[in-house]
Amino acid sequence: MRTRGVAAVLTAVGAMTGGSVLVAAPASAAAYNGACGAGYGVVNEADIGSLGTVYLTYNASSAMNCVVTVRDDPGVRLAMFAGIARADDPAWYAVDQGDYTTYAGPVYRYAPGTCVTWGGAISGEYAGDENTNCG
Repeated sequence: MRTRGVAAVLTAVGAMTGGSVLVAAPASAAAYNGACGAGYGVVNEADIGSLGTVYLTYNASSAMNCVVTVRDDPGVRLAMFAGIARADDPAWYAVDQGDYTTYAGPVYRYAPGTCVTWGGAISGEYAGDENTNCG
């Protein structure tokens, strides 16, 4: 896990997606793999085309948010990304990106009382949302 500025993430995602950022409608939480750990439940999600789903999860006990990007069909290594930023502190975020067979993340962000920007990418296709799940 590394931290970087949100502008760097958007630049990297833009480069991976050819400059377009897609925001998909929520899908089923059935494929969430529990990678964030005990106490985390899915609070938002977005389909990444036909490749997988990015999940935003939350743990009420710790007030921590977590993002994980999960492939529909694990297999050969593909470029993947999972990231999250606080709306009130967009210069820093947590990100995991690399070539993975199954999922990217988990990445965590403590964000009580503020919104989060979160997303994931698989093989150049991106999905996520900005300034959501406020609280």
